[in-house]
Amino acid sequence: MPISKIKIIYEDNHLLAVVKPAGLATMGVSKGKSSLIIVAKDYIKRRYKKPGNVYLGVVSRLDAPVTGVALFARTSKAAARLTEQFRTHAIEKTYWALVEGILEPAESAFSDCLGKDESRRRMRVVGAKLPGAKVAELTYHRLKIIHGNCLVEITLHTGRKHQIRLQFADHGHPVIGDRKYGSKQGFPAGIALHARRLVITHPIKGDRLVLEAPLPVAWHRWGVKLPN
Repeated sequence: MPISKIKIIYEDNHLLAVVKPAGLATMGVSKGKSSLIIVAKDYIKRRYKKPGNVYLGVVSRLDAPVTGVALFARTSKAAARLTEQFRTHAIEKTYWALVEGILEPAESAFSDCLGKDESRRRMRVVGAKLPGAKVAELTYHRLKIIHGNCLVEITLHTGRKHQIRLQFADHGHPVIGDRKYGSKQGFPAGIALHARRLVITHPIKGDRLVLEAPLPVAWHRWGVKLPN
């Protein structure tokens, strides 16, 4: 996929933020397959005429079917400082999701312990004392009811693998289109989970930086639109 098909949100000498499309893995693909970091590195190499390997650190990673803000660090110093912000929960992470059924109450929080299910290549809710169990926390606010389903805004307090997908599914409201975690409904592209906003402190300049990603066209069919 060429960079021309990927929207760039923010770019300077230290950071590159883009809108990840559905179906494109952030990284970790087998040889011969494309990924967001491969596309981003190629863009940096071509635009700035950089010879040899290009450094680009993955700061925020999204699952392949998920869309939204993806952030890369262009220097190791920026990567280290941003990693520390994530570790200390100094970054604000906001997602939008369409989930099956009617969420009650309209506002609440989920706190679960997650662990790996290696046999099924997915995550699962486990007991707190199980080795490797990690606490996963989020809060949500129901924005709209659409044809018996819900549009929700989620504030992610931790960053566990498949966290939003698993927690909503385990509470009886899988993300629409997410067959892996029990959705019975289809979605036009990927799943109905979008990294809407990322708020960070610029790792070098020190100012507050708000990175927002417009919703993909697939959401418009559900009557959900945002200004680009």
